[in-house]
Amino acid sequence: MKGMPNMGQIMKQAQQFQAKMAKMQEEVGDRTVEASAGGGMISVVANGRQEIISVHIDPEVINPDDAEMLQDLIMAAVNDALSRARDMMNEEMGKLTKGLNIPGMPGLL
Repeated sequence: MKGMPNMGQIMKQAQQFQAKMAKMQEEVGDRTVEASAGGGMISVVANGRQEIISVHIDPEVINPDDAEMLQDLIMAAVNDALSRARDMMNEEMGKLTKGLNIPGMPGLL
């Protein structure tokens, strides 16, 4: 049948796509995002692999009588940093899969 790609061509394209995806994941995995809470009193840095790289807590926000507030601020900053890391990876994945007819691919991560 004329016009249909052969299996070898499809496999070659799939391997090229897989190599591009692995390279993109490695590059984005090394990039970082930062989020903060409490007006910058808590800041968290995460990488594209969704690992927390660093946490900074301003000593002014440490109040032994209100540990719950500190916990809430840390949780908010960590969740924001992880969300930003996911968004960064999804954005790059969207660029990579643009033009491909693969349903649901941008939301894969």
